[in-house]
Amino acid sequence: MIPRILEPEAMESPEEVLEYDRMDHSEVNARFVADFLAVHGPCRGGELLDVGAGTARIPIALALADPNARVLALDLSSNMLRQAALNIEEAGLSGRIRCLQGDVKGLAASLENAQFEGVISNSILHHIPEPRAAVSEMVRRVAAGGTLMIRDLVRPDSLAQLDHLVGVYAGTESQAAQALFAASLHAALTLDEIRQIATELGLPAHSATITSDRHWTLVWKRPL
Repeated sequence: MIPRILEPEAMESPEEVLEYDRMDHSEVNARFVADFLAVHGPCRGGELLDVGAGTARIPIALALADPNARVLALDLSSNMLRQAALNIEEAGLSGRIRCLQGDVKGLAASLENAQFEGVISNSILHHIPEPRAAVSEMVRRVAAGGTLMIRDLVRPDSLAQLDHLVGVYAGTESQAAQALFAASLHAALTLDEIRQIATELGLPAHSATITSDRHWTLVWKRPL
């Protein structure tokens, strides 16, 4: 197993944000939205929290897929959210998606004890040096009857496997984009690591499963 090599917790430079936003994540985002709605059911009109929303491509896809979806897009990077606001306005969804700059590990100051109909997160945990605190806060923010869905990359077993994944899924992207994807794979958790975090927080280990050749997904519903 290759060791975990951390990458920066946030993309701050405008150049990095534009490079990220230009990458074609549409298929991955559409699958994430479909999988979330399959386990959550139709949105009930409460607000959803997207942790690490980046440039808001998933909130936009979710709002387009479900007319009752309302999303709070949370991200640590002001430049990410600046681009997110442009994307949201372009999609005509400013009335259903709002942005908040903040760290999921310290939301009490901005959100106090607010809970959400659903909490979602895609590909953010690999940016966080100590992800347990982030997952703990996400769990705490799920309202009764609500759904938590976290998806992220899974760290490959070997450098050869990592290089293969970069070639398959970023081979047509720029060299900078390929380097970003490789760094993300290096920084990702293994299935055993996310399952350990889940069990420490009182969630079943089997709530986290491998869901593609490069992703694990954690799904949990808070009882009513």
